[in-house]
Amino acid sequence: MRVAKEQELKLVAPDEFGSVEGLGEPIEDRVFTSVYYDTHDRALASAGVTLRRRLENGKNVWQLKLPGEGFRRELELPGGPARPPRALRDPLFGLVRENELEEAARLKTHRSGVRVQENGRASAEIVLDSVAVLDNGRVGSTFREIEVELLDGDSRILDRIGEALRQRGARAGDGKPKLFRALGFAPPPVPEPRAGASPVLHVAAALERQRREILAHDPGVRADADIEDVHDMRVATRRSRAVLRAGRPLLDSAVSEPLRAELKWLGSVLGTVRDLDVLLEHLRVQVDALPSEDRFAGQRLVQLLSSERELARADLLEALESGRYLALLDRLADFAREPAASGREKPLRSIASRQFKRVRQAVASVVGEPTDEELHRIRVLTKRARYSAELAEPVVGRPATRFVSRAKRVQDVIGEHQDAVVAAERIQELLGVARGKRVAFAAGRLVEREEQRRLQARAAFPEAWRRFDKSGRRAWH
Repeated sequence: MRVAKEQELKLVAPDEFGSVEGLGEPIEDRVFTSVYYDTHDRALASAGVTLRRRLENGKNVWQLKLPGEGFRRELELPGGPARPPRALRDPLFGLVRENELEEAARLKTHRSGVRVQENGRASAEIVLDSVAVLDNGRVGSTFREIEVELLDGDSRILDRIGEALRQRGARAGDGKPKLFRALGFAPPPVPEPRAGASPVLHVAAALERQRREILAHDPGVRADADIEDVHDMRVATRRSRAVLRAGRPLLDSAVSEPLRAELKWLGSVLGTVRDLDVLLEHLRVQVDALPSEDRFAGQRLVQLLSSERELARADLLEALESGRYLALLDRLADFAREPAASGREKPLRSIASRQFKRVRQAVASVVGEPTDEELHRIRVLTKRARYSAELAEPVVGRPATRFVSRAKRVQDVIGEHQDAVVAAERIQELLGVARGKRVAFAAGRLVEREEQRRLQARAAFPEAWRRFDKSGRRAWH
């Protein structure tokens, strides 16, 4: 299966726009038909996911596009016209469930374009697509759009090309997939409470945002195409718990607390995989930096962790395929739609202020140099304060935004410290399995580096805390 990250720019090509000729070397014209599939209620489109079968020169290729941070991920496999390959169906289980995939739209595209060269390498591809939306074989409507896909280099290349195209008459697009334009579809927006709305409505809106994040990254987690999907889904799960925790005074605990418990379960199975991903990514870099005579021994530690990660991933997939997980998604949707309110009112500013005070109390209680455990506890409380501030941000404004930024810095610093502590512990544990003098020597070098990382993070903490504390006193005075 081909997996690719697409970083692209979409522009509208109005009637007065001519062509992309002269911006690069011409590429061969293409004509193809794309058949898009979705459920009757557009579950895929609502999550920013597209599934299509492209027919070109008598060959069918299935493509699944998943959302990402500033890019889209494309998974591609050949297959027959009857149904998508299983490797592309399975990642959609959480979105499709018991529903059937049906044809949502059929588009015929004539594509022309050029390839832009910079420093002797192909840096981007610019294509002009003339698209006909077919309805029972007849052309229902047409539109033209320009796609600029980054092939090599940074996003500044897209900016330069975009400016050149706008000078030719192209207009800024909304970045929507062709399917959305063909259907005139837009995912329903998250309800934003009006000014003066009850705080519980802000809690419900925040919870709905996180539910959508979970669903958006669900297919990517199942496909295992990018480790960041696990991270993003875990963050959304944690934020959901934090929103419910912060909103305790406003919510019926008989409903919200069992929901928090289920989110904790999901966060746990995601967290096991994510923690191993972080450790493996870091350890691979460190092992590659070892002297050549120690590198092979260090790879043994990486192999052991990789095997552990595969087992953890199997547990995660089992959880995501369970009725328990699907029921959790349903309960989140129900709660966001009709939050179980306690009947009590408490300002969001007050809720955020209380969480900040708890962090300050934890820091004030530290005698001398904080222990590893105390720093970890401060990070947990900082995260809760940050999520409470995000909840209050629509009401409080810029002071809350600045506070959130400072909280992220404290989290990052202590997170680096915690990662170093965990990495050193795990490397030492692995020595019980990976025996041998050379492995032990390589492990010793790696542990030394983690100790240096731990000390650097500790040294950065006081300044990060000072800025965070100052912003908190201003935001929640």
